[in-house]
Amino acid sequence: MLSGSDVTTLAVALVGVGGTIGATALAQRARRAEVAEQNRRAAREREQDREDRAVQTKRELYAALNATGRAYRSAGRDTVLALRRGEAVTADALDAARQAYYDQYAQAQMILGSTALAVAGEVNQCLGAGYHLIRNLPPDASGAGPHLPGDAELVRAKRWFAGPLSDAVHLLREALRAELGVSGAPSVEQLTAGVVALSRAREALRQDLRPLPAHQQE
Repeated sequence: MLSGSDVTTLAVALVGVGGTIGATALAQRARRAEVAEQNRRAAREREQDREDRAVQTKRELYAALNATGRAYRSAGRDTVLALRRGEAVTADALDAARQAYYDQYAQAQMILGSTALAVAGEVNQCLGAGYHLIRNLPPDASGAGPHLPGDAELVRAKRWFAGPLSDAVHLLREALRAELGVSGAPSVEQLTAGVVALSRAREALRQDLRPLPAHQQE
């Protein structure tokens, strides 16, 4: 039979063992919580890194689309101005600018938001209209032959590149800035109004290019 002192000693020992086990359990629990928090933090950092890379990729793609769109318009404008000066030109530079733009436009279509996509689509049609204005100039638009395009056709092309098409590439830039959340970018309503204005200008050009009925050509 245990004496009072033995009981006390045993109780102290049990308490010590229990305390050690409890402390170990608490330490393990704290360690698990720490590891779990580290894993959550690492997951958040990976997700943030993916988002940052996606935003950077979008910025680079939009910058390339803006740059190639402006270069395409500039190549067309320069071609028209060279023809008005009577210089011999080829379509090489214009076709190269056109292809570079279409490569970027095809990629951008996959990620553009609805408003920016509507703007880009209309701008694409306006650029195409400018291209066809040049390609459909009277012979020889390339400057390779003895005849230069008529002045009226060149004036029409010059006005298109200097007016509506200049507005178009500007609107594209603003739509891309809005898509990226840049401060001061136009609203959806403003961008939509710009698309409507471009569409009307393009329709007016189409009407202007429509051949006259036979009885009005005399």
